[in-house]
Amino acid sequence: MGKRPVALMTVVVLYLLVGVAGFVYHLPELRVGHRDAIAIELTEMLAAVAAVGLFCRANWARWLALAWVVFHVAISVFHPLRELLIHMALCIVIAWLLFRPATASWFREREAKS
Repeated sequence: MGKRPVALMTVVVLYLLVGVAGFVYHLPELRVGHRDAIAIELTEMLAAVAAVGLFCRANWARWLALAWVVFHVAISVFHPLRELLIHMALCIVIAWLLFRPATASWFREREAKS
């Protein structure tokens, strides 16, 4: 099996940190019954699930990771322009890292061995 692409591992670490840290950060909102707390916590858990899936070389995790960041771009439309632009830039970079040729061949290599 080929070595994990460094760019992909960067995305894995980023998603794992965002998912776990975001979950812990928003946990008090869940405890006090904030109206969006469950949706926020589920979103944070999806980031962690995508990270674990990417680490385990699951192709579906690339699509989950992309959907996760696209979702954040979509909800940023209602926030200040700067936040939208930051999310858009992150989305472009993450999409490129997830679907660049080296990463795609690494996922295909696993599927071929299965």
